[in-house]
Amino acid sequence: MNDTVQRYFTAFNAGDTAGMLACLSDDVRHHVNEGRVREGKDLFRAFCNHMTECYREELTDMVIFDAAGGTRAAAEYIVNGTYLKTDEGLPPADGQTYRLPAGSFFSLQDGLITRVVTYYNLAEWERQVR
Repeated sequence: MNDTVQRYFTAFNAGDTAGMLACLSDDVRHHVNEGRVREGKDLFRAFCNHMTECYREELTDMVIFDAAGGTRAAAEYIVNGTYLKTDEGLPPADGQTYRLPAGSFFSLQDGLITRVVTYYNLAEWERQVR
């Protein structure tokens, strides 16, 4: 299992944005589900701050896959969340809970994450929070 990716997800579940950022390269490319690519730690930090404001999430049933050579990794997990504050363009928030499978893909270099790609079924999330 990739230690950097494990630390990243441990920090995520602890709500530790600084811990997540410590796992990333300065020029990280963050590919968000249904969104534009964000480049750099500053945009990643802003994304995390926004997510913390609108959602409370814990990832469970985590399985991390590591490619030979340590330059790629992937993870699948279940997102257990609460929709706290209405996010622009999405249904109104009223404390709804949701549970859905998701996955992430990573590129790594020199022990840091250089690319994060996250996928989940947005239509299923919307169905659960409506």
